[in-house]
Amino acid sequence: MGRAGTGTRTGSEAVAVAVAGPLLLLLLARPPPAAGDSRKSEAGLVSEHFSQAPQRLSFYSWYGSARLFRFQVPPDTVLLRWLLQVSRGSGPTCSDVEITVHFHYGAPPVINPLGASFRNDTWVRPSFQLSMPLSAMLLSNTSINVSHPAPGDWFVAAHLPPSAEKIQMKGFVPTCAYIFQPDMLVTRVVELSIMEPDVPHPQMLLSHPGYLKIFIPEYTQELRLELQGCASNGSLGCPVRLTVGSATLPGNFQKVLTCTSPTWPCRLLLPSPPWDRWLQVTAENLAGPHEAVAFSAVAALTACKPWRMTYPPVLHSSQNQNQSHSTSMVQPSLGPSYRDLGRNGRWDGGPFCLLSYPVIREDLDVVSVRFQPLDRVRVTVRSDTPSVMRLRLNTGMDSGGSLTIALRTNQTKIGNSTLVACVNAASPFLSFNTSHNCSTAFFQGYRLSLSASSHKANLIIPYPETENWYLSLQLLCPESPEDCEEARVQVETTLYLMPCLDDCGPYGQCLLLRRHGYLYAGCSCKAGWRGWSCTDNSTAQTEAQQRAAALLLTLSNLMFLAPIAVCVHRSLLVEASVYAYTMFFSTFYHACDQPGKAVLCILNYDTLQYCDFLGSGVSTWVTILCMARLKMVVKYVLFLLGTLVIAMSLQLDRRGAWNMMGPCLFASVIMVSMWVYRCGHRRQCYPRSWQRWAFYLLPGISMASVGVAIYTYLMTADNYYYTHSIWHVLLAGSAALLLPPREEHTEPWACPQRLPCHYQICRNDQDELYTVT
Repeated sequence: MGRAGTGTRTGSEAVAVAVAGPLLLLLLARPPPAAGDSRKSEAGLVSEHFSQAPQRLSFYSWYGSARLFRFQVPPDTVLLRWLLQVSRGSGPTCSDVEITVHFHYGAPPVINPLGASFRNDTWVRPSFQLSMPLSAMLLSNTSINVSHPAPGDWFVAAHLPPSAEKIQMKGFVPTCAYIFQPDMLVTRVVELSIMEPDVPHPQMLLSHPGYLKIFIPEYTQELRLELQGCASNGSLGCPVRLTVGSATLPGNFQKVLTCTSPTWPCRLLLPSPPWDRWLQVTAENLAGPHEAVAFSAVAALTACKPWRMTYPPVLHSSQNQNQSHSTSMVQPSLGPSYRDLGRNGRWDGGPFCLLSYPVIREDLDVVSVRFQPLDRVRVTVRSDTPSVMRLRLNTGMDSGGSLTIALRTNQTKIGNSTLVACVNAASPFLSFNTSHNCSTAFFQGYRLSLSASSHKANLIIPYPETENWYLSLQLLCPESPEDCEEARVQVETTLYLMPCLDDCGPYGQCLLLRRHGYLYAGCSCKAGWRGWSCTDNSTAQTEAQQRAAALLLTLSNLMFLAPIAVCVHRSLLVEASVYAYTMFFSTFYHACDQPGKAVLCILNYDTLQYCDFLGSGVSTWVTILCMARLKMVVKYVLFLLGTLVIAMSLQLDRRGAWNMMGPCLFASVIMVSMWVYRCGHRRQCYPRSWQRWAFYLLPGISMASVGVAIYTYLMTADNYYYTHSIWHVLLAGSAALLLPPREEHTEPWACPQRLPCHYQICRNDQDELYTVT
C-alpha cells in the first residue's frame, strides 16, 4: 500500500480519476492546499494531499473480494479528510448498487458482510462503516472528517454487496465496472508547544485553539494534567477544554477535561498512558470568539519501576537439553540494572509496579511469529505485582494475521483464587488492585481469567494493530486476600501470530493477499462453510452431501467411455487417446477439488487443474476437426498445432473463455468450409443421409449447445456439483454422437488371409499397412 512518503502530492484543486470506458473528471470539493503547494496559514497549519490509484470493486464473497487501501497519517495531524470517489460504467449490465466502505486504524478492518459467526474466543474490534449508494448517476463522491486522528497506518476497505455466487466464464459475459478511489487530505500543525513534566506551561487562547504535546516515556504508570492560574475576564471557572489523545474510528477514547465549574483544582488522571510516544493535547477557548483566556497547564508523570527477570545466558546455547532439567537447575533472578531501584531491597513493600518477563520474538514465515519467555519456561504470577510480557508487533507487517494467546495453569495450584489476564496495546494494564476492566488511558483491553474450574483461556485477535502489545497477569483473592500474599502460580503461555487460524481448517484455504508490498491473509471457505476462519457451519454441507457431490463430479466422467468405444470401433485411435486423457484427469481433478474428507489428490492440485482444462479444450478441438473429414496428414498436423496453441493460451490465462473458444471456433470454420466444399463438389447435401442428421448430428449439436448454456449461464456455487456433472455427461455424449462414421470401403483391422504356418497378415486398407502377427 502507498504510505505517506510515497503517496501522490499535488497542488491542484481538481483530481482526475480514471474510470471504466471514457475518462471522466470527478467533481471535487474544495480541499485544503495540497502538499506540493503547502501554504502556511496564520494558525501554523499546513495541508497535504495523498492519493492512490483507483481499484475496481468486486461483489463480496470472501475477504479477498474487498479492495484494501493503506495510508499513513503524518504526526501532529489535527484534521483528516477522506474524499471518496466512486464511478461506474454505462453498459446495460450496470445496476444500482450500494458500496460499503470500512475505515480502521492500525490494521485492516475486520468485516463480516455475510453475517457469519466468529469463534467464541475471538475478539473483534469493530471498524467505522459507510454506505455509498450508486444509482442513476455514473459518479458519486462523499467526504469524511476526523479531528485529531492517530498518526500511523490507516486502512480503507471497499466492496460491493454480497455476490449471487454465480460462476461466470471470464471474458464471456459482460460485466459492469465499479471504480473506487480514496484521497486523503490532512492538515497538520507546525507550531506546537512541548510540555515538560512538572513545569507550568502558560497559554493564551483567543479564537484559535492551542496545540501542545508531551512525551510519555516507557514505564509511565500515570499521567496527571492540571490547569492553574486561569483568568478569563471574570468568567466563573476556567472556560477551557483540553482534548487529550488521538481519535480512531469508530471508538473514540480521547479524554476531555472541561474546567467551566468553579470547583478547583481542575485535573485529569490518565492511568497507563501509551508508552514511548508523543501525546497530543488540544486546548480550546469556551469563553467566546472575542474573549481571551490565560492559564498554565502542568503535566506530572508517575514513574513505574519494573522488576525485570533475567536468566543466565547459558540457556541460549543449550536448547537441545532436557527442558525439565534446565527448568529445575536455573532460577530467575532480578536484573542487575534494576537491583538498586528499591529503597529497602525487599520485594514486600518495594516501589516496583510490575514484574517484567523478557520475551523472544521468533520470525517463522510471512506474517508468522512466535513469542516465548526467554528461558522457555512458565511465567510466575503473584498477587501483589502484575507480571507483564511485551509482544513486539510494531514492524508494520504484523497486522495482517491473527494474534493467538493461550494460557494454561495447573488447576490444583490455583486454589480458590482467580488469575486475571489483560491484553492491551501501547501500554500494559497495571491497576488490578482497583479495577479488573483491563482499560488503560486510551485502550479498552481484552480480559482473560483462570480459576480452579477453568484452567485454560484462549484469545484470538484478528488483524492486531501495529503496536507493542502487553500481556499482564495477576493473582486475585477477593475472599481472603491474606492467603494470596505468598501465593505463586505458574502459567504456561502460548503466544504466536499466524496468517490464518488453524490454516482455515479442513473446509478452507488460507491465501496471502498483497497491496503495494503490504501482505495480509484471508480464508476462502468451501462446502458451504463460512466465517473468518471457516468455522461457521450454519450453511455447511454434511459429509454425506460432500461424498455425493464428489461421486457425481468424478463418476460423471465415465460417460467418456462412450466416445472412446466409438473411436476404437471406427479406428480413430488418436481421438480415443484424447478422450481417455480427458476422462482420467477430469476424474482425479474433481476428486482433488473437494473440501474436507472427501478428497483424493494423486498429483499437485494446480497440475491436475491444468490437465483437466487442457483435456477439455483439446477434446473439443479434435472432435470438430474429425467431423471435417480432412486428409490424415492434414488432420494430425492440425491436431498437434491446436493442442500446442491451447496449451499456450491456458498458460496465459487458464480461465479466459476466448483462449479456449478461439481455437474451437477456428476448427468450426474449417469444418463448415469442408462441408460446403463437399456440397458444391458432389452437388448434394453433406452429410447426405437424413438418418445421420436426425439421429446423430442434430442430437449431438443440441446436447453440446445445452451443455455450453448450462456451463455459461446456470452454474452457481450452490448447484455446481449437479450442473457441472451434467456438463460432463453432455460433453461426452455429444462427442460420441458427432464423431463421423467409418469409411464405407474400409474394415477395421481385417485379416483376409490365413497361412498354414498359422501366421496372419493383417491389413488396414485405409493406411495400407501390413504387419505380421
